[in-house]
Amino acid sequence: MTVGTRDALADLGQRWDAPTRPRPIVVVGAGGIVHDAHLPAYAALGIPVVGAFDVDRARAERTAARWKLPKVFGSLAEAAAQRGVVFDVAVPPGAVLETLNGLPDGSVVLIQKPMGLDLAEATRIRAACRAKKLVAAVNFQLRFSPAMLALREALARGLLGRLVELEVHVNCRMPWELWPFMASLPRMEFALHSIHYLDLIRALLGEPRSVQAQTVKHPDAPELASSRSTAILDYGPDVRCALSINHHHMHGAKHQASSLRVEGLSGAAVATLGVNLDYPRGRPDALEFALERSDEWRAIPLVGNWFPDAFRGPMSNLQRFAVGEDDVLHTSVEDAWRTMALVEALYQADARGGVPIPNGDGP
Repeated sequence: MTVGTRDALADLGQRWDAPTRPRPIVVVGAGGIVHDAHLPAYAALGIPVVGAFDVDRARAERTAARWKLPKVFGSLAEAAAQRGVVFDVAVPPGAVLETLNGLPDGSVVLIQKPMGLDLAEATRIRAACRAKKLVAAVNFQLRFSPAMLALREALARGLLGRLVELEVHVNCRMPWELWPFMASLPRMEFALHSIHYLDLIRALLGEPRSVQAQTVKHPDAPELASSRSTAILDYGPDVRCALSINHHHMHGAKHQASSLRVEGLSGAAVATLGVNLDYPRGRPDALEFALERSDEWRAIPLVGNWFPDAFRGPMSNLQRFAVGEDDVLHTSVEDAWRTMALVEALYQADARGGVPIPNGDGP
């Protein structure tokens, strides 16, 4: 690896610019993800959170006490009456549309992923956002993690050349019991977990031409619609893009995995997504590059991890876009609808099944 290459890797951007005129935030929904990621990220940005609402008032009160929020709202209508704020809607996917319909027209809104339960609901959410003229984004935050921002800048600089390989490999134990609402959902793994990787893949490679997929249950979690998946995304004859996801590895840390690997015609990168390896506490993320077809790998020091640091990005981008500081709202509901369309295609591919193997009968 040459000195020039080393210098190119030394200054890769890892933070989205913060809003210079931040609006205060009203949190709608006060579940675990808000505690673990949203509020730590907003505290790090220095953006005030003026209050929280949750249908479980006791949960909202615990959130307010923990984070010293000045107000617990007694109803969605009371929360929606706040002016000059950004609404952070962190509710289960089946409650997104109703919540958005309770907000004032023209509101600035960040919606927790996914964008509804399926593509049909995502389409209704998109229509509601258009009708109400909401400035709305979906919290697909993996794109904004320090490691992924650095990777995307390296790709933009041409340091890896044209991508021909992208693989996501997850083999871990995910504590699904932390989210009881998931047990009632007709769709789970692609829709609530791998959707992060699918959205990231779209950001890196664009729209795939077609997909193949299988998503399955595990006997240890019969209440979940699925928790393990395999998927292939078609990006043409010389690009391989695949996901292998197992959330029921019960054999200790030695062979756990949580990685994204990309290879281009002139370089490669491997990222470790540490949060999956000990959720929700997590382990540190990591990012390594091998450039100029070298077998020498260089680790890039990261300024933070996917959880909670990536959660700075969607809120910053949304707030900056709302006042004209950013030209593009990267995870707008219009863009997020495309990620939901990709998820829908994967479920359709799973439902169709594979090609039967010839049995040798006949003449």
